[in-house]
Amino acid sequence: MGAALLPDLGAEIVIPVCAVIGIVFSLVQWYLVSNVKLTPESSSPSNNGKNGYGDYLIEEEEGINEQNVVVKCAEIQNAISEGATSFLFTEYQYVGIFMIAFAILIFLFLGSVEGFSTKSQPCTYNKEKLCKPALATAIFSTVSFLLGAVTSVVSGFLGMKIATYANARTTLEARKGVGKAFIVAFRSGAVMGFLLAANGLLVLYIAINLFKLYYGDDWEGLFEAITGYGLGGSSMALFGRVGGGIYTKAADVGADLVGKVERNIPEDDPRNPAVIADNVGDNVGDIAGMGSDLFGSYAEASCAALVVASISSFGINHEFTAMLYPLLISSMGILICLITTLFATDFFEIKAVKEIEPALKNQLIISTALMTVGIAIVTWTCLPSSFTIFNFGAQKVVKNWQLFLCVAVGLWAGLIIGFVTEYYTSNAYSPVQDVADSCRTGAATNVIFGLALGYKSVIIPIFAIAIAIFVSFSFAAMYGIAVAALGMLSTIATGLAIDAYGPISDNAGGIAEMAGMSHRIRERTDALDAAGNTTAAIGKGFAIGSAALVSLALFGAFVSRAAITTVDVLTPQVFIGLIVGAMLPYWFSAMTMKSVGSAALKMVEEVRRQFNTIPGLMEGTAKPDYATCVKISTDASIKEMIPPGALVMLTPLIVGIFFGVETLSGVLAGALVSGVQIAISASNTGGAWDNAKKYIEAGASEHARTLGPKGSDPHKAAVIGDTIGDPLKDTSGPSLNILIKLMAVESLVFAPFFATHGGLLFKIF
Repeated sequence: MGAALLPDLGAEIVIPVCAVIGIVFSLVQWYLVSNVKLTPESSSPSNNGKNGYGDYLIEEEEGINEQNVVVKCAEIQNAISEGATSFLFTEYQYVGIFMIAFAILIFLFLGSVEGFSTKSQPCTYNKEKLCKPALATAIFSTVSFLLGAVTSVVSGFLGMKIATYANARTTLEARKGVGKAFIVAFRSGAVMGFLLAANGLLVLYIAINLFKLYYGDDWEGLFEAITGYGLGGSSMALFGRVGGGIYTKAADVGADLVGKVERNIPEDDPRNPAVIADNVGDNVGDIAGMGSDLFGSYAEASCAALVVASISSFGINHEFTAMLYPLLISSMGILICLITTLFATDFFEIKAVKEIEPALKNQLIISTALMTVGIAIVTWTCLPSSFTIFNFGAQKVVKNWQLFLCVAVGLWAGLIIGFVTEYYTSNAYSPVQDVADSCRTGAATNVIFGLALGYKSVIIPIFAIAIAIFVSFSFAAMYGIAVAALGMLSTIATGLAIDAYGPISDNAGGIAEMAGMSHRIRERTDALDAAGNTTAAIGKGFAIGSAALVSLALFGAFVSRAAITTVDVLTPQVFIGLIVGAMLPYWFSAMTMKSVGSAALKMVEEVRRQFNTIPGLMEGTAKPDYATCVKISTDASIKEMIPPGALVMLTPLIVGIFFGVETLSGVLAGALVSGVQIAISASNTGGAWDNAKKYIEAGASEHARTLGPKGSDPHKAAVIGDTIGDPLKDTSGPSLNILIKLMAVESLVFAPFFATHGGLLFKIF
């Protein structure tokens, strides 16, 4: 079989070093962003002639030393930051109670598998050997669950803090040119991307080494306990995504319906009472929520790969370097993303608006191309030339080049999904332009065209995922699928930087409008935001695609752990699980959509009340009551996130306990197949409606000008479509990928309990 070229000590050094490099790089980016001062004295223009000449949008702005504009920007940023921090602290109080309660549940359920015995048990796959007691698995799974939950919460919170720190700085830099504003927004996104990727890797690596001190040679028990890390990460992500999504869309829908449609005032107009809540929502939903979501995907993909590998030749022969292959891929990913980021911020400069979107797309292409080489290096140095992988009761011989192809196919499938998402959601291409054109005949045709676009956009991503599954499973069974998911997530730092860039630019535009800055500044921030909209859709595509592979890998690990030899869809237990599982994403979507609707209803009523009762509000002589709108969004999202969260968390427990592992395997398969389709469709439909509206508003082409200007009937129809799409693309769609991952990882963690004590109803009858 051979041995890896990199010794165990080398792997133990490389992983933490790469994680520390990622953290240091993010701190350097934070420092560079902090050099843009939010004080009037430091707002004089740099006269370096870079990043900005040669386009009318990028002329030096007159009145650049106007102190009150800078002060106003700082005030608005503080209001947004305080609102976001307040919401997250309120949310984390509720989530903290859940976290402690669920940790106790994990301990009780897993501890009861062997009656809380402290005696060593025969190993599952080698009865002659003794492994650590089930009570140890219960304790360590609980600890790793709490570790994952805390890391997820910290990741989301840090991302939100840097986003709210950078939004006004991006606005102020826009006065010097679109290139300088782009660099601030992108560097801020990179802070979040690298902090999250590096923290996730470092905490997982430390946890494995600490647990190893107790488990010793019992790697099966060690990596089974580590699965709690993925469960903790995803359970926090669920509440972050759902709560943040409800918050942001309640504010957005309220602000748009009353402000833009009824009162015919611009987006982010300071007279609109919901405008601060809307900007807060961008941070708690698209930044904190997305950060926790992708951290959960990373943690689960790593845990799935480690669990499957622990019962293969790596685990049996205790080859630590080969065992840590998933972490070494992520380590290489941090280094590759670091180089890629420099292409956007240092190697090339943005000189014109039209260069923004290509610069962001190039980040994806460069990182994917470089990462392919990186994967080859890691595979060649860290894996033996051939090894065996556990495959449903048998050991399958795999060559290291086959595993390289598994990771590479996941990586390139992610790029394909990203570009298909861009094609269907960017207003540079015909699908969105067709949706915009349909607004000529009103909102109804806009909705019909948008829905059709979303359904059609599912086709190529599903084929890409299907090919990735076929190739990776053919070469390396479920381990191949797990590392394919890690391949897709290996460039997570770049993906998150691009994703976070969008809300930061969106906030920058809002601050420019509220601070009363000139139309030219707003054009620059709008140009940044339009590119960010498309890249945010690409980020959601990545998250959904990786979730499909991750949940399938977790499903395979669950089936192995629960000792199910085959999943036969013709048996009634499995088939009822399939059909119920396929229904769950619809039930979940209904809950989240209605939650946004209920919260938006309260917001619309409050915004209307303020416009009708505050004298001088429309004239701009009186200030609106922003705080009440922030409170409505906060209260509604906290209250409304609990039922969808309970549905996801309780389903595996109820099915596993009462119907057993076979029915639960059907539920997981059904939810995966159904959830991926709905998630892609919902996200792309919402993204297309949003960019169709922006296409009309920008009026950049002759066709767009025939549909405008703002306030025209086609524009009003586009705003209605965008309002319907908001909860689809920012609440239901992105939350569904957490649903399919979370149910799978929860089932994996509780698999020993379900296998021992589950199926109560079938035992009774």
